[in-house]
This record gives sequence, C-alpha cells and structure tokens, in this order.
Amino acid sequence: MPMPNGPLVLSIETSCDETAVAVLDGGRLLSSCISSQTLIHRQFGGVVPEVASRNHLSKVEPLVHEALDKANVQVQRIDCVAATRGPGLLTSLLVGYSFGKGLAIGLNRPFIGVNHIEAHLLSPFFGTEYRPERSIGLVVSGGHTLLVLVDRVGKYQVLGGTVDDAAGEAFDKVAKLLGLPYPGGPQIDALAPKGDPRRYDLPRPMAGRRDFNFSFSGIKTAVRYLLPKLEGDYVADVAASFQEAVVDVLVRKAMAASAELGINLITVSGGVSCNSRLRHRMEKATERANKRLLLAQAALTTDNAAMIGYVAVQRFRENLGTDLALDADPNLSLENR
Repeated sequence: MPMPNGPLVLSIETSCDETAVAVLDGGRLLSSCISSQTLIHRQFGGVVPEVASRNHLSKVEPLVHEALDKANVQVQRIDCVAATRGPGLLTSLLVGYSFGKGLAIGLNRPFIGVNHIEAHLLSPFFGTEYRPERSIGLVVSGGHTLLVLVDRVGKYQVLGGTVDDAAGEAFDKVAKLLGLPYPGGPQIDALAPKGDPRRYDLPRPMAGRRDFNFSFSGIKTAVRYLLPKLEGDYVADVAASFQEAVVDVLVRKAMAASAELGINLITVSGGVSCNSRLRHRMEKATERANKRLLLAQAALTTDNAAMIGYVAVQRFRENLGTDLALDADPNLSLENR
C-alpha cells in the first residue's frame, strides 16, 4: 500500500562531498536538490575534508531555499527537520547537522538525526509499494561495504563488513592506477564492457569463507603488481577483470547470507549499487535462486537527502526525535543509528 501523505519533512545531507536538501510529504518526494563537488575534488584525486566542509557552508542555506521553492512549501509548514548525524567526515557532517538543528529550534519543530548507512539500507524501499521488511541488505559505497539483516525499521544486525578497503574505495584506487579520472567507479563501469573480464585472473579475497566479511585491498594490490608486466592496450581488459572480481565477491556473499538465513528478499544500495555489472549479476543470481530483489533507484544510490528524509518520516511517525544535546558522530554505528 502507498504511504499516506504527511508529515512534511525537510532533510539535509552533508556527510561527505555532496550538499543535498529534500522535502518530502510522507512517502512523496516533493523536491530533491544536490550540489556536487566532484569537479572540485577531481583535481586532488579524492575528497579533501577541509575543502568539502567550506563548500557545504556556502551551499546549504541556498539549497534549503531552493528545495522549499521547488516543493512549493513555506518553511513554516514543515513538521520536522532531519539531517545526517553520521557516519561520515566530521567537518562535513557538522555543517548540515548544525544547520538542521538550528532550523528546527527556530521553527520549534522536532529534529531527527539520521544514520547515513540506515538511509542507504532503506533506500530501495523508497518510491515502491513496499514498506521496509525482513531482508538481507547489501550496502556498497565508497566508504562502506556491509551485509545487514533487516528485521524491521530500526532493528538491524550487521552480518559482515569490509576488513580493509570498501568496494567503492577499491574502484577509485584501481581507476587511479589505470590513469582514469576521479571518481573511478563510473569510469570503470563505462570502460569494462569494452574489455574481456576473463583476460586476467584476479583474486576473490574471502569469497570462499563462511563468514560474511569482505576484503578488497588484495584485488587492488594484485592490479598494482600486474600493471608493470603489461604492454599494449590493456586498460579495458584490466577494468573488466577487476570489476568482475569485485562483483563476484559481492554477489556470492549476498546470496550466501540469503540462503543461510532463509530470507527471500535482497536489497542493494549505496553508490556502487549503480554499477551496471553488479545490478545485472544480482538480477540473474536472484532469479536463479527464486529470490526477490530490490535495487535502489539510480537517483538514490549516491549521497542524497531524499533517503535521509525517508528514514526521518519513519522516525517521526514513531515519535522518535533526536536529543538536541547529541552531536554529529563520524563513527556512528548502524546499531546505534
């Protein structure tokens, strides 16, 4: 059943290098505005925290006005203000979180601090006919690679995570080794179809273990040692082989968790979930296993405020506001939300 309208939520996301603001009317997204810093950080080959926070400071207030205008909503009508509390870069988090708290105090409205990972985890349900339900969630991004057992909204068990590099981080590092621009994930995804994924036999670390942890540093290191041995036009083949190795591990682990726990629904979210090979492989694997699959919409895979607002709607309906004495937490765990 579609979610009923209300409450009106204004949400803010500044956990890394995207400044984002959204306005939601219950389950309906009225506006979503994002200011990307990708071109700014590309010259550094990665996100520079001080640069990111300064850009958030200059963008957050104008984006709030823009989001309200696009939603045709007066700020006084807002029922709740939400912002990302963590995890993320502390200096970035503080900009949106502090602005959100100040706005909530000024409006005398509830304030809800949202866990960024929880927002990714629940994002595949946003915009669908389904409410969050018992499932296995694969969250794959530049900073996180997690397998999570979702029992219901607010009740999660982390089954496994990366012991070193996150999948998205590995994509960026390998792309840099190949001379591709930042961010590397989309570059490899675009290049890989032109290459042979079986050309180079790269390792699948921890793929055969019975636990649900991940390791991607070894694949990156294997590429590093491989490249000096190669000649000619090898970039597309390396990109394809690397992508296939990472996707293979992600799909195997997600399917193994689903089988072991007897859960028929798998969700995939986070920035890396927009990878075309991962989506294709997950679709085929779940189809063969007669499992259901929910993939986050492309617009919800990268950092955005719509997913933050979606979690805030659930919290608001349960009267679960955030103590204003609590501050942003760069290491906020999923269990603590």
